[in-house]
Amino acid sequence: MPSGTGKTASLLSLVIAYQKAYPSQLEKLVYCSRTIPEISKVVEELKLLCRYYEQETGESAGILGVALSARKNLCIHPEVSKLRQGKLVDGQCLSLTSSFVRAKRIEDPSVPCCGYFEDFFNDGTESVLPCGIYNLQDLKEYGKKKHWCPYFVARHAIMRANVVIYSYHYLLDPKIAELVSKDLSRHSVIVFDEAHNIGCQYSIKLTCVECFL
Repeated sequence: MPSGTGKTASLLSLVIAYQKAYPSQLEKLVYCSRTIPEISKVVEELKLLCRYYEQETGESAGILGVALSARKNLCIHPEVSKLRQGKLVDGQCLSLTSSFVRAKRIEDPSVPCCGYFEDFFNDGTESVLPCGIYNLQDLKEYGKKKHWCPYFVARHAIMRANVVIYSYHYLLDPKIAELVSKDLSRHSVIVFDEAHNIGCQYSIKLTCVECFL
């Protein structure tokens, strides 16, 4: 079907309705897309759906939806966020937040750190992101308000979110999935938007076993 025909809205409506009717059977929708604009579009569709639900029922939708992207798209550190290349942002972030660097800082307070990460690690890991639908900019604004790292806020929130919206590789790349997605609920629906864009490196082999009744 061509774009603009309501495929995303229809799919979100179906899954969210089922999720609200049978929460124990369907805990999470994991929506995988390819680009930042595509991820943002899904988030906006979900916001519209929740607003419509609230207008029609007079009740809060009670949905937590979170977008997740790379550090470079969520960083609010005044210096690191100026770096344009993702690898540079990742490297600088790790140099400020990795466990061995933080261990060094205990012995030597002059070792640089990221205050946003430290504040989240100390005060935010036990907190629950309030219900709502959060795009990348929403997460950055929330992070600035709380003085918490938006990237790690999102990483933490996807465990409890009803809807997670992120790129394919967070689920299909074994190394990244091991860090980000391995603990997601098994009672989840997974959607691959524009799945023909998934590269050959993400190809999988399925084996069907014929059963006789």
